[in-house]
Amino acid sequence: MSLKSKLHELKLKYQGNKMAPAFNAFHTFLFSPDETTHPGGTHVKAADDLKRTMNTVIMALVPVLLFSMFNAGYQHYSAINGFPVDFSVMRDFLTWDNFWIGIIKVLPLVVVSYGVGLLVEFIFAVIKGHEVEEGYLVTGMLVPLIVPIDTPLWMLSVAVIFGVVIGKEVFGGTGMNILNPALTIRAFLFFAYPTWMSGDKVWVYGARERAEQILAGTTNADAISGETILGYLAQNKGAEMSYSVSDMFFGFIPGSVGETSAFLILLGGLFLIFTKIASWRIMVSAVLGSLVMGLIFNQIVDFGWIGESSKFYGLMSFDFWKHLIVGGLAFGIVYMATDPVTGSQTNKGKWYYGFFIGFISVMIRVFNPAYPEGVFLAILLMNVFAPTIDHYVIRGNIKRRMKRLKNATIYPKDSEGKAEELKAETV
Repeated sequence: MSLKSKLHELKLKYQGNKMAPAFNAFHTFLFSPDETTHPGGTHVKAADDLKRTMNTVIMALVPVLLFSMFNAGYQHYSAINGFPVDFSVMRDFLTWDNFWIGIIKVLPLVVVSYGVGLLVEFIFAVIKGHEVEEGYLVTGMLVPLIVPIDTPLWMLSVAVIFGVVIGKEVFGGTGMNILNPALTIRAFLFFAYPTWMSGDKVWVYGARERAEQILAGTTNADAISGETILGYLAQNKGAEMSYSVSDMFFGFIPGSVGETSAFLILLGGLFLIFTKIASWRIMVSAVLGSLVMGLIFNQIVDFGWIGESSKFYGLMSFDFWKHLIVGGLAFGIVYMATDPVTGSQTNKGKWYYGFFIGFISVMIRVFNPAYPEGVFLAILLMNVFAPTIDHYVIRGNIKRRMKRLKNATIYPKDSEGKAEELKAETV
C-alpha cells in the first residue's frame, strides 16, 4: 500500500475528530486534494488554486533566500578583513565559507518563522474546527527575509505569534486580514524592540569599529552584517559611498536578510507578473511614486533650499533612482505591496495604491531620523486605505455610468451603442 493510500485511509478514519484539521493540513501539504467536482453541474475550471499560488510565490523567493545566505557570509568576512574590500570572483568571492556562515545565521530564522507560525495556525484550526490554509507558506518565507540577520530567535518567535494572531487570525484567517501579516510582524519588532531594528549604531553604522570589537572579543560576529547604505547616508550626511552601483544592484551590500539584491528581486517580480500572480500595475506605479518623490528631494537640494549642514541632506541628495536598488523598497514593492488580499482590488485603484506606497516610502526614508527605511510603514498605511481607494474608484465609476445613462435617456438618437458600451465597461 502506498503512503498516499495509507494517509487517505487515516484521513477518513479521523474525519470529524477534533484533530482532523491538523491531519488534513498535513495530508494536503504532501499531496493534492482528492476531492473532485461532481458530474452534471456547471463549474468554473482553473489550474490555479491557493496552494499553487503560494508555491509560485515561494519559487520567486527561493533565489533571494539563497543569495541572502551567501551575502550574509560575504558581508561577515568583508567587515572582518577591513571594510570595504575589493574582491575577485576567481579568488575568494565564491567560497563555501560565505555560504556556511549564511546558512548558520539565516536557516534558523527560516525554521523558527515556519515552526512557530504553523504551530499557531494549527492551534487555531483545531480550536475553530476549520482547515489549515496555505496562506502562511508565503508569510513564513517572507518574515526571515525582512529582518536583520542578528535578530534573536526568541524575539522573532514572539513577533510571529503576534503577527499571526493579531494580523490574521482575529480577522478570520487567510483572505480576511486587512494588514499584511509579514509586515505586521516586522512592525511589531520595530515598535517593541526598537534598539534591534532602528538606526542606532549597533545595527546601522560602524562596520570597521565592530570588526575591531570582534577581534577583541567584545561583541558578537553577526552584528557586523547590519550596516545599511541608508543608515550610512543618514549618519554621514552624503559622504562618498564605498559601494558601486553594480554592488547595490546585484546585492553585495549589507542590509536585512533578503532585501539586498535588486537584480534577483527584479527577476522574481517578472516571474510573478508572467504567472499573473502579482499585479504589474502596483509594481509600476510604486516605482513611479518612489522616483517622483526622490526627484523632488533632488530638486530641493539642487535649488539650494537644503544645505549640507542639514540632517536630511544625505538622503535628499541621494540620486532619486538609486532608492530602488538600496534598502527594502524593491523587495517591498514586488513581494509585499502586491499581496492580493491587503492591496487594492480595482485596476484604477491599484495605480493610486502603488503610487502612494512608493511616494511615502521615500518620504519616510528622508524624514525619519531613527530608522532610515519606510517601505513597510508605507505599505501598512496603504493597506488601511486600500478599501477606501476602491470605494471611491467604484463610486466614481457608478457616477460616470449613471451620467451616460441619463444622457442616453434624454438624447436617445445619440445613444446608439451606448448600452453595449456600458455593459462591457468594467471597473
